[in-house]
Amino acid sequence: MTRISTSPEETQAIATEIARGLAPGSVLSLTGDLGAGKTEFVKGLAKGLGIDDPVTSPTFTLVHEYRSALVTLYHLDLYRLNSEKELDEIGFDDCLAAGGISAVEWGNKYPARLPKGCLEIRLTIGENNERIVEW
Repeated sequence: MTRISTSPEETQAIATEIARGLAPGSVLSLTGDLGAGKTEFVKGLAKGLGIDDPVTSPTFTLVHEYRSALVTLYHLDLYRLNSEKELDEIGFDDCLAAGGISAVEWGNKYPARLPKGCLEIRLTIGENNERIVEW
């Protein structure tokens, strides 16, 4: 599936639609260049999962956890990691196994650690600065 977004709000709306079809335990790998809209996408996921907390990039903290009455959203960012061993240090496998929804920015850095059936979301910047969202 491919959708075109011309604003952060449209990227969030696409993610909100996707969120409504996710089951507990789902893992999403978000890929794309810096500024492609990965965190905006997670903001939309949170909305679709009934999470009202403000969503921010976990680039420096590496893991953010957001809770609704129904599900926990684990938002992980692997951009700053330099080795696969660091995944263990941040509790990567624990987040994925916790039964919530896990959104992994830069999941393509360590694809072997992602579970089979992981939903890959690719965000790219188009010629006119639109975002192309593919899954």
